[in-house]
Amino acid sequence: MTKIVINSHIVSDPNICHGKPTFKGTRVMVWQILEMLACGENSRGIRKAFPSLTAKHIQAALEYASSLTKEHFVIVNTYA
Repeated sequence: MTKIVINSHIVSDPNICHGKPTFKGTRVMVWQILEMLACGENSRGIRKAFPSLTAKHIQAALEYASSLTKEHFVIVNTYA
């Protein structure tokens, strides 16, 4: 498996976090941010917890999650 660029802020690299989608240049996984949002955390709280992220990163995570359900993408199990 090779590195996949998901959007301008998110990549999936088999050498980083077992290939789970992360924000470029970080080891912050997209699911962590989405879970924080689902639990009611706001953008300010997320950026405080992960100072390397910006509001654009959070928006990219939401767009990615939306595209997964809208476009009927298949989520590939990275534990092959």
